[in-house]
Amino acid sequence: MNLVFLGVMAYVALQLAVGFLVTPRVKDEEDYLLAGRRLGLGIGTMTVFATWFGAETCIGAAGAVYTDGLSGSRADPFGYALCILCMGVFFAAAFWRMKLTTPGDFFRERYGVVVEKMAVFLMVPTSLLWGAAQIRAFGQVIAATSEFNVEFGIVIAALVVVTYTCMGGLWADSITDVIQGIVLIAGLLIIGVAVGIDHAGDPGIRDAFTAERLSLSAPGEPWFARLEAWSIPIMGSLVAQELISRMLASKSPSVARNACFAASGLYLAIGLIPVVLGLMGPALVPNLEDPEHLLPALAEKYLSPFLYVIFAGGLISAILSTVDSNLLASASLVSHNVIVPLAKNPTEKYRVRAARIMVVIFGGIAYIMATRAESVYGLVEEASAFGSSGLFVSVAFGIFLNRGGAYAAGASLLAGVGTYVTVSILLEGPYPFLCSLAASAIAFLAVAAFEEPSESARRLLVACRQTGPVAQQS
Repeated sequence: MNLVFLGVMAYVALQLAVGFLVTPRVKDEEDYLLAGRRLGLGIGTMTVFATWFGAETCIGAAGAVYTDGLSGSRADPFGYALCILCMGVFFAAAFWRMKLTTPGDFFRERYGVVVEKMAVFLMVPTSLLWGAAQIRAFGQVIAATSEFNVEFGIVIAALVVVTYTCMGGLWADSITDVIQGIVLIAGLLIIGVAVGIDHAGDPGIRDAFTAERLSLSAPGEPWFARLEAWSIPIMGSLVAQELISRMLASKSPSVARNACFAASGLYLAIGLIPVVLGLMGPALVPNLEDPEHLLPALAEKYLSPFLYVIFAGGLISAILSTVDSNLLASASLVSHNVIVPLAKNPTEKYRVRAARIMVVIFGGIAYIMATRAESVYGLVEEASAFGSSGLFVSVAFGIFLNRGGAYAAGASLLAGVGTYVTVSILLEGPYPFLCSLAASAIAFLAVAAFEEPSESARRLLVACRQTGPVAQQS
């Protein structure tokens, strides 16, 4: 497998080279964080798809289905595909019209500076958890294609992704997302077709598709548990900086909206490949010690070294296209909404440098988190749930309601994270996300009944609700 490892490293080097070539186009903070707001429908679709389609969709989901059947894959690909669809239906055009740089700007304009800082420090851990999941998965791919162990693979992964992310920001990220998306689709199609051809008509495979494994609900699972499982990926990820930044970087509201529609369909279609392989897994590779090694094990068993390199390139594409967005998201929130406001008359060079420094810092933090995690899928589920209920409620109510200001949003954010930590960690009780979502909504509405939005908030609401030529391509 040494030749395979060299092929994988050559592909990684190619991605770094593409990022380096695009870097000179970064002239200011808007170029670095939002690709100059120039993304068209094609690039927009691929960058949303590739950014959201990460290691958990390949390695994590296949392993979860291998163990638990379809009930283990509700979040990925089904829940996250619905999340992208909901962004297109309800939020994409509104975010674009507000002309923000980060979601933190929304909280500042709608609720004030204090709530902005609160929101930023709730959103950053989410991006870091996602980034840690991707770095861990990258380490597993390196370990599977070489003689290195997973721990050393994670070290290599962290060094590569931090270097890659620092170079070109969202503009380089978007261009390489197109390449990575194509390679990712090719890699998954290759392994799917290879396994399908080899086992066409195999009765042992048919026996693996039992009614229990094909059910999206676990046996005897309560309705609240089902609702919890679906709510986390949909409502818990709608306000993620990684997704919103693509809306803000689009060149028109219709591009932002339609890119979500197209990416949602593509995400579900390609995401079903690892799901089906996970269902077949117990018959193909029985008694697998680590279920997250299913896809690499199948590729090693069924593919030639050349096709294995393409498959591994697809996995690494999924990882790189997501992790650079995770690190850039957390870096942009802290640099743009926390560090830059502290400087007097900051130059564009200062703004970009601050963002790059934060990428390096958060890359180190994500590496530490990756080494301490038990699984890729668990990291992603925790990322989608932590602190996100109050963020979702404050954004949704902040856009669609004419009531509420800083106190309502602050109460919602505190109630959400406080309830989640209490139920999930202190009490170890059931349904922590649903409880935090209910607490956030009640807190917001209770305070908003006595609080009018500020004048700047009213202007923001007028801007985001303008109908205009949304259906037209600008």
